[in-house]
Parts: sequence; structure tokens; C-alpha cells
Amino acid sequence: MKYTIELALNNKNEAYALNQVAAQANGAVWLKSGNTVILATVVVDETDFVDEDFLPLTVQYIEKSYAAGKFPGGFIKRETKPSDFEALTSRIVDRSLRPLFPKGFANPIQISILVLSSDNESDLQVLALNAASAALYLSDIDIFTSVSGVRIAKIDGNIVVNPTLSQLKKSTLDLYLAGSREDMLMIEMQANGSDEAVIVDMGIEPFIDPVLSNQTLLQRQSNAIGENELIEILALAQNELKSANTAYENAFKPYAKSPFELKCVVSEIDTEMIEYVRTHHTDDLKRGINQMAKTERSTALRTIRKTIMGEMPQWNEHELKKAIEQVKRSMVRTQILDENIRADGRALNEVRPITIETNVLPSAHASALFTRGQTQALVILTLGGAKDAQMYEGLTDSGTQNEAFMVHYNFPGFSVGEPSLIGAPRRRELGHGNLAKRALEGATVRNGQTIRLVSEILESNGSSSMATVCGGYMALRAGDIEVCEPIAGVAMGMVQEGDRHAILSDIMGLEDHDGDLDFKVAGTKEGITAMQMDIKLGGIHLDILKEALYQAAQARAHIIDIMIASEESIELNEGTLPSTELFHVDPSFIGDIIGQAGKTIREIIEKFDVAIDIDKKKGSVKLTGKNRDGIKGARDHIEGIVSGVESTPKVEYKVGDVVNGKVKKIVDFGAFIELPGGIDGLIHISKLSDGHITRVSDVVSEGDELMVEIVEFKGNKIGLARAK
Repeated sequence: MKYTIELALNNKNEAYALNQVAAQANGAVWLKSGNTVILATVVVDETDFVDEDFLPLTVQYIEKSYAAGKFPGGFIKRETKPSDFEALTSRIVDRSLRPLFPKGFANPIQISILVLSSDNESDLQVLALNAASAALYLSDIDIFTSVSGVRIAKIDGNIVVNPTLSQLKKSTLDLYLAGSREDMLMIEMQANGSDEAVIVDMGIEPFIDPVLSNQTLLQRQSNAIGENELIEILALAQNELKSANTAYENAFKPYAKSPFELKCVVSEIDTEMIEYVRTHHTDDLKRGINQMAKTERSTALRTIRKTIMGEMPQWNEHELKKAIEQVKRSMVRTQILDENIRADGRALNEVRPITIETNVLPSAHASALFTRGQTQALVILTLGGAKDAQMYEGLTDSGTQNEAFMVHYNFPGFSVGEPSLIGAPRRRELGHGNLAKRALEGATVRNGQTIRLVSEILESNGSSSMATVCGGYMALRAGDIEVCEPIAGVAMGMVQEGDRHAILSDIMGLEDHDGDLDFKVAGTKEGITAMQMDIKLGGIHLDILKEALYQAAQARAHIIDIMIASEESIELNEGTLPSTELFHVDPSFIGDIIGQAGKTIREIIEKFDVAIDIDKKKGSVKLTGKNRDGIKGARDHIEGIVSGVESTPKVEYKVGDVVNGKVKKIVDFGAFIELPGGIDGLIHISKLSDGHITRVSDVVSEGDELMVEIVEFKGNKIGLARAK
């Protein structure tokens, strides 16, 4: 039978149509909210299973261009490669639903989310997760826990739950939380920067808005959010999740299919092997664990395995590998909980040694090599103008958008000692780059520039995305880009057994693999600008999260102090670093800056080797050049024109002087005359002859020499008359 379930949730309504489409799938829902329609399906391979220690789950979020009445962009008028937004949304849904599956779930499962209709106000990431979770809950797979998404905004100081896209654009906070009735499972957060007018007695012109007085300056604010405030907002969001998921489960439970038995591959590890490894090779394992690099640790564990196989040749090597892995995991966690000591000897809140080098690439605009322990990121800055921005168009966008701040993260196999091909970025690389972008963008002052940061991970042993944040900040400063506050990032971890838990600062790869939490926090000393959290336990309590946030703040402060000290030794790549300057002039002088037929502005461009963008209405002038000397010279020249310095003729003239000039250009209303000294004047058609004439060309031609009299000075313009 066909059913429709309508739910009124906080700030939005959702209607789920059941048993109406995609009947061959294990689970399917047709979700309508506003004018947005999403089809989510779940399909599981009941005959095949994967005998590996991972969940064979695939999530695909796909936007159809017809959903917004658009054609796909480019030459191929068909949806092809997923956009970054599609890839990131697929990743959000995957990370939110993956914790629901029991350990050992081995059947390949695919969740597809198709956006079939879209309006300009619906939050597609929230609706995508809600639809996918509903399809999974209603399917015949034995999972009966609802997961939903909630987005929190902060607009004019007020908290808004599930804002529209128009509201979100005005928000200083973008918090996306996914969870069940009881547990938070995934967090994505960004603090959006803003420009605020502040009164400063600097005696300079405003660089953003010429309407402001010269005592008012717009300053960039990072809007970093404090830990206490964030905890309060998370508590509110958790209540929203509890309310929403309770409504979902009550509404969907009567329509859920009867589950069928699926194979869970949970192999029992031979206890004899475990005991043998503990008894005879504990010291070897400790030495192996202390090998910090992944390749070195793998080599050490492989050596132990080969040694044991020589001692016990009758054992299955694959099973022995599992036994060694379990003993190793137990040793790492026990040492942390019992002794408060980590595998590399660090205290729980200790950050690995940090070194920072700036502008190591002489031909790049700027660069920073950030090394923390055995994680190393080379971050390169490239600066450009508005034309260098990345053009894109999202499904909910009314037109083409420009991305003027980009962070691209690359993770080659050699960074972890693996021989893998370097190809197109995967979801993980897109996600890490997006996290670093969210951390830095809100606090960066662009002044009309396009900024691209590329992070090349050269070595990785945990927290390469946070190394990208730190290296990104240093690369910005090495390029003399203003950032309102120093920003650093750190990855936090946790080990929990029963009632005991330990929070770990700056986790390495081993602790990420064997721990229970991967929690990335970026921000200033005062608060958080971006955050990402994935829970491996199935949920986390707010009191533990609060502890982790405070410990992360201490780690950030430590890293920021090192970064600030490193800033003092920055030497700019003066030879390659382009410079951009934005200032304002009285719009009435724009014509003088451009000159007749563009002569003056061309001379400035050629003389100082700069590019000039002028907004005639606002009077804004943007200079972009290869070096600062050129920029300064061009600005001084332009300001000289405005102040009258450049209008002073090289040959002194006064009203009444008669000179021999040359007709340079004829226009309908007169002629431009070049005077001795390279100064141009204008003779109006009425001043060319004693009698009335209708065409200037009837009296003079370009190139003619003409005796003229200077009759007036009007601003920077010289008025002429034909000499008698």
C-alpha cells in the first residue's frame, strides 16, 4: 500500500511518500520539503559479502540539473563528475550513518540520494541525511535507529535552528550536527567572518566603503566562537536531534519492513595466539609500537609476525596478524589509561615538536613548510585578481558564483610510504581541504584578491588537515596577507573503557587507528573557527566533549605561540610576490586618471608595471602589480593627479598665454590640442572660429598646427581658444 507521512519539525515541514517509487530497492523514500524533492534508496547485496575488517558502504549524493530548471554546465549537457558540494555531502551522509552498522557487517550496501527538484531556500545537506536515514530505517535491513541532521545559525546574536539558505548567508555560525535520539555522531562547524565598522583615529581613507568618514575603518572579524558558548549550542542541537528522531521513529516504525538475516563476519581470534604473543613478545611489541612512522611500525610488526611463524609454523599467518593487532591495540590503550603515557612517550596533553620554515620556494608567491612530529605540510600561496576566482554554479544558486578563497589539499601515497598513483582528489582530500578553508577563510582579509592555498602533504602520521591549517596561516603571512588573528589547528583523540576515559592532544596515526575519537579543532586563542568530529563509539556525552574542547584550546595556544615567533623571521619573496592595494578617490577625478582616450592610465600601467581596476561610481581604485615599489609609485602618481600635483604643466602656463599647438584628436564638440611640454588642452567648437560652424573637421584636421590662447583652468583641464 502507498502511504504519506507528514512531519512538522522545527522551522521546516517534511512529507515522506512510502511504497510509491523504486519498489525494487531494499528501502526507498520520496521526501518533499517546500519545493525540494529528494529520492533516497538503499540497496544491499544479499548474496555477496566482504571478508575484510571494514564496512562495504557506498553513499552517493547526486544533484540533477533539471531539478532547478538548469542545463549542466560545460560542453557535455549531461551530469558527469560530481561537484565538490556533491562529494562533500556524500561524505557527510556516510560519516553520519556508518556508526549505525554492527561490527562485522559484510554485505555490500549502497545508499543513493537523488535531488529531483530544488528550491532556493532548502538545506539540501540536512534533507539528504534525513531522507537517507529514513530509507535505511524503513528497509528490510536490521537497523532501527533514526539519524537526522540539524543546522544551527547565529544571526544578529540570535540562535536559529534549521535556517533557510538566505538566513544562513547572514549567519556568523554554520554548525551542522548529525545524531540519533541519544548520541551525537558527527559535527561540522564554521565560524563565518564579517566586516565591522569601527571608529579609529588613523587619519586615512577607508579601504572598503567610500561613504564612511575618514575616521571610520572596516576591520575583519573572525567571529571565533568560545568553548562555553559552543557547548551550550551543542546542547540545544542535541535536544533538537532527540525531538526530531523521536518523531521520525514514532512515524516510521509501523511501516518498517521485516528484517532478514544478513551475514556479519566476526571472526574469533585464537586466544592461544593472543596469550602466546603477550607472554613471549610483549617487549618486541612495545619497541614496534614506538616506531612512529607507519612504514616503520608496519615493518616492526611484520618482523614479529615472521618470528612467531618461525616458532609456531602450524599457525595461520592471517589469524596471527589479527592476534598481534589486538594485543597491540590493547597495549596502546592500557598504557594510556593506566599510566597516562602514550606510545611515543608523550603526556596526554603534549603536542609533538614543531618546526616552521617560510618562503622555501623562491618562485612561488609565498610558501610555508610546517612540520609537527612526523606530519609535514608544504603549503603554497598564489595571489590573483578577481578574474582568477573559481567559477561555479550550485543547484540552489541563482547564477554563477565566484570562489575567491581556495584551499586545495593533496595527499600522495609517498607521504605514508605507499606506492600509489597520484590522481584526481578523492572525497577525503576534498573534505580535508574544505575543513582548512573553513578554518582560515573567515579571518582572512582579501581586499578584492583571489587567494589559493595548496597543501602538499609530504609526510603524514596523524592530523595532516590540521597541519594544513597551521601551514596555511603561515603561508598567508609569508605572502603579507592580513589575517585578523593567528589560527592553528589540532587533532584530538580519546580512549574510553567503561567509566574511564583519556583525552589525547595532537594524535598520531596509531592513536587515531586504535582510539575512539577523531576530533579536529581549529581556531584562535579566543575561540573556534572550524571543527569536525567523527565518533567511533556510537556517541559522545557533552561533558567529555567539553573536556576535549578545553584541552584543544590549550594545544592551540601552544602552537599559536610558536607560529607567532616564526612570523618574526619571515622574509617576503619581494621579487615574485604580487602586491594589491585598494583605495578611494573622489569619483569626479576618475576622468583625469583615465585621461583622454585612456592615455594617462596607459602611461601609469606601462611606467609602474601595474594592473588598474577602477569603479567609476564608487571611486575605488585597485592596483595590482608584481612588486610593492610599482604599486606605491602608481598610487602616488594617481593621488598626485587628484591633488593637482600631476596637473601642473611641465611648462608653466597662465591665462592669456598664446602658444603653437598640434591638433591631436577631433571630437564632435571640439578638438584636443597637444601643447608644448606634453600637456593637452581642449578647444571647444565655439572657440574655433568667429563664425558659426557645424563640423570641427570643416576648420581643422588632425595633425594641423594651430595657434591657441589659454583662456581658463578648470580643475586639471585647460580650456583653449583660437588665437586672433
